[in-house]
Amino acid sequence: MDIILVLCIVLGVVFVLYLLIFVILGIRVISSDQVAVVEKWWSFKGSLKDSIIALNGEAGYAPILLRGGIHFKTALMYKVHKYPLITIPQGQIAYIFARDGKPLEPTQTLGKVITEANNFQDVTGFLRNGGQRGPQRGILREGTYAINLAQFIVITPTDIKAVFNSSKSERMELVTMQKTLLDRNAFSPVIIMAQGAEASDVMGIVTVHDGPSLQEGEIIAPYVGEAHASFQDPEKFLELGGRRGKQIQVLTDGTYYVNRLFATVEFRAKTVVPIGFVGVVVSFFGKEGKDTTGENYKHGELVGEGCKGVLEKPLMPGKYAFNTDAGKVVLVPTTNIILKWNKSEVGSHKYDENLTEVDIITKDAFEPSLPLSVVMHIDYKQAPWVIQRFGDINMLVNQSLDPLVSAYFKDVAQTKTLIELIQERSEIRERALGEMLEKFQKYNLQLEEVLIGTPKASTSDVQIENILTQLRERQIAEEKKVTYQKQQSAAESEKSLREAQAVAEQQSYLTKSKIQIDIERNNGAALASKAEQEANQIIALAKANSSRITLEGEAEASKESNVGLAKARAIDAQVKAYGGAEFRVIQEITDKLSDAIKNAKVDIVPRTMVNMGAGEGGTENGSTIIDTLLKFITMEKLGVSVKDSAEKPWREEMDDAAVSQETEGIKEKEETEGKEPQQNSDGV
Repeated sequence: MDIILVLCIVLGVVFVLYLLIFVILGIRVISSDQVAVVEKWWSFKGSLKDSIIALNGEAGYAPILLRGGIHFKTALMYKVHKYPLITIPQGQIAYIFARDGKPLEPTQTLGKVITEANNFQDVTGFLRNGGQRGPQRGILREGTYAINLAQFIVITPTDIKAVFNSSKSERMELVTMQKTLLDRNAFSPVIIMAQGAEASDVMGIVTVHDGPSLQEGEIIAPYVGEAHASFQDPEKFLELGGRRGKQIQVLTDGTYYVNRLFATVEFRAKTVVPIGFVGVVVSFFGKEGKDTTGENYKHGELVGEGCKGVLEKPLMPGKYAFNTDAGKVVLVPTTNIILKWNKSEVGSHKYDENLTEVDIITKDAFEPSLPLSVVMHIDYKQAPWVIQRFGDINMLVNQSLDPLVSAYFKDVAQTKTLIELIQERSEIRERALGEMLEKFQKYNLQLEEVLIGTPKASTSDVQIENILTQLRERQIAEEKKVTYQKQQSAAESEKSLREAQAVAEQQSYLTKSKIQIDIERNNGAALASKAEQEANQIIALAKANSSRITLEGEAEASKESNVGLAKARAIDAQVKAYGGAEFRVIQEITDKLSDAIKNAKVDIVPRTMVNMGAGEGGTENGSTIIDTLLKFITMEKLGVSVKDSAEKPWREEMDDAAVSQETEGIKEKEETEGKEPQQNSDGV
């Protein structure tokens, strides 16, 4: 009994002490990393009516937090809610929902930022300076905060931090809000940065969900400046006149702590104007601009920058953070554009994907299809005019150029036969280029070239193919003719080349032979001159000898008139038979001269001789043509006329033996008589 009594007494003392310390005195120990919200059960000042924070000592949640240390709050009046400090990790954003404050304005979706609230750590400053209940425009960035969770509910990616003493519906609303933020990736900052070749072309399109609505007729909110730090300061944005809706201003590369309940960001690619193009801007936003096309232009207007319509100044090649919700950029090529009226060929630009061959009818009633190609160019300064007039290049090609070109060549085909259409293609092309140039200029286009293909027949039309076959055969025949002429010319050239090569190969021999001929000609001339001198000498001797014989004959005739008369007659007959003594001497001299030249072993004339026949016995002692010629030459030099000699009839030859005997007898007689040979007047 004593032990039980002691235990009861101890328990009683402990209970009394507990009541005294924790209930009556209300001692509370709060660590340095904790805070506590004090909830007052009752108060002599009464309770709250339309709020939950007791700013004037009423019953309810106190605005002041209990920080680290020992606090006395009797449990008979107060309830203390203790929890850790709120810590937001680096690179995250936390959102605030205020449970007390003024209601939101009709144009508001978020409570305005109260700078006196010190990032929601001063409840009294928040409420007394116009703080509003509901989701807030302000956010919590990385750091540690002592926040009264009875007034402000902190929403993080993983938790909803609050001192709940509310209905189930309020809790469900907070859960829905957290899910919405997760869907928007709202707990992380907006990061626009280059993470690859394509990421560098990204920008952010901003849509604001708070503030006054757009004015009537506007589809996008105007630019209000940069003071709001790219939508990171909602209050400043609204002060500058910002409106909810799509914003003309975009976010470029960088990191932005944007409240995703205030504004959402949509990532889009930047507008790239490649080299060889310009970008014509069609603006959906701006004021009414002044037309810059002039009074004579009736197809539309061009306006300046900041106005609504087609801007007169295009974008040059480059990258642009162009808000495609505020307008569009139409790319216009500034390089040459080749449009092909050929269904089997389509350019990389796809402008001619709907073009086909032009169906024509010729003068001779053929119906071929004509493939065409047109090369044109658009001046970059004229690009806005083209887009304002036609909308885009595809409409220009399909609705204007296709009918224009097709109609022109249909008209031309009706004035030409099929063969003329083929053979006169060059002339037709030149004519088309000149006549269509002006028509293209009316469309602000520059025509560079018109190319005409070969007319094509349909699969069922064989007549056109027959005509083309005939033309091909005709051309092949012409080409063969030219080929044969070329081959003939080549053969003649080859022949000349071969002859020249042969002459070149024998040139050294030809040169030597020419030199040798000159040497022989000079040697022959020298010998002929020498022979002529010797002939003159012999002629002189012959004349002297002839005079001597004549004188001797006369003397002998006077002494022995009877005997000598007969002999004189014989001699006279001999002289007449042989042309006289002088001619006989000349003949002997000529024979000796011919033998001397023949035996000299010097080539006076070419080696090839014409032989008139051999002598007796087959020897070569017979006369030759050269012997005869030499005799004639010598006789001519001696003054004997060959013609006169030839005209005299030759007498029968006398007996050579008898003449010789008589001559020898005369010589012996003269020797026996001791007579000296007589001299003529020349001393011979």
